[in-house]
Amino acid sequence: MNDFDFLHGSWDVANRRLTAPLTGGGTWEEFPGHSVIRPLFGGAGNIDEIVFPTLDRRGVTLRLFDRATEQWSIHWSDSRTGQLDPPVTGGFTGDRGDFYGDDTLDGRPIRVHFTWYQLGPDTARWEQEFSADEGRTWEHNWTMDFTRTGPAFSGLGGA
Repeated sequence: MNDFDFLHGSWDVANRRLTAPLTGGGTWEEFPGHSVIRPLFGGAGNIDEIVFPTLDRRGVTLRLFDRATEQWSIHWSDSRTGQLDPPVTGGFTGDRGDFYGDDTLDGRPIRVHFTWYQLGPDTARWEQEFSADEGRTWEHNWTMDFTRTGPAFSGLGGA
């Protein structure tokens, strides 16, 4: 249940994103971010806000642990739309977490895969990839490298 405790705190985030996923083209762009992640429900959830200063955008992630299924759901919203995207669900094996879900891109259905890596006490990595063929092939399209800038929060989330 406490799989995401390593993320609690403040982070600088180096982003690298494909500008036109699943088109066979596009270029990679790099931009900074800063994220603050706080625990919820005694470790069974957390919430973060990330600021992308050069894009004039923000995002919010809500991660929740379902005690019945022992799976995490990850929900994302972006300041451009104010809408909650469909969640990805999954879990951790050791220091790696894999999460899958269904979404749409430009009106067509896609599969989404998030991978989280706990790389040490002060570094983490998130990766995203999309599939347009029901998961037979995947295109990597976004990487976030996290470097801790502030300590983990404690005592914010009760049961």
